[in-house]
Amino acid sequence: MLIAQITDIHAAPGNGNLARLHGVISWIATVRPDLLIVTGDLIDDGWHAGYPLIEAELKRANCRFLVLPGNSDDKDAMRDCLQGTVKWADKTALHISELIMGLPIVGMDTTQAGETRGDITRHLDWLAGTLDGFSAPALVFMHHHLVPSGIAPIDRVMCHGAKEFGELITQVRFPPIAVCSGHVHRSMSAVIAGVPAYICGSICPANPLLLDNQIIPPVTDPPALMIHDVRNGYLVSSHVSV
Repeated sequence: MLIAQITDIHAAPGNGNLARLHGVISWIATVRPDLLIVTGDLIDDGWHAGYPLIEAELKRANCRFLVLPGNSDDKDAMRDCLQGTVKWADKTALHISELIMGLPIVGMDTTQAGETRGDITRHLDWLAGTLDGFSAPALVFMHHHLVPSGIAPIDRVMCHGAKEFGELITQVRFPPIAVCSGHVHRSMSAVIAGVPAYICGSICPANPLLLDNQIIPPVTDPPALMIHDVRNGYLVSSHVSV
């Protein structure tokens, strides 16, 4: 199964991010994935009119797509626009739980109303029951990153509950194949409780790799995405720039 992941479009009038999305979707269409998943932050500044424009772009990929909310999204407006296409597992927390082509796909809504930072703790019971409801390991998606990126301003608003999440996935029958997120606006890879943790690069302009406040590297990154290739029980995840 081939899955394309995009994240952090942050579309707003005049910022050019819809054009960046258009180029990425054109590239994705050439790969012909089985599924496209968007891990949040579709719009900026309450631009609700951006949701149908983004939906039109996602349809150009010519595959099924799923969408999770990010901290910059309006969940009600997003649901109203996309509910004819995307089916969420809950009406309040926009989780995803589906078996697609034999692969369990789980999406976690880590957003908090009025907060930039994410929190997974109140959803861990749901996650445990969902993972144990499948007969194979799942690929888990969310907006906020669980593993520190090393970029201090971003890590101050990362997902709360990494320790509890790590404890949970060591106790379930089938730990996730990987945990895939966004929010950092940079491509990164790490490990949490023995499970690969991938941070997808953003559609919007990237953040600098600010690992030292005294050193600000230039930002030259083009729009980015990930391709998750699951074959014969194995996962290979590729960071792609367009």
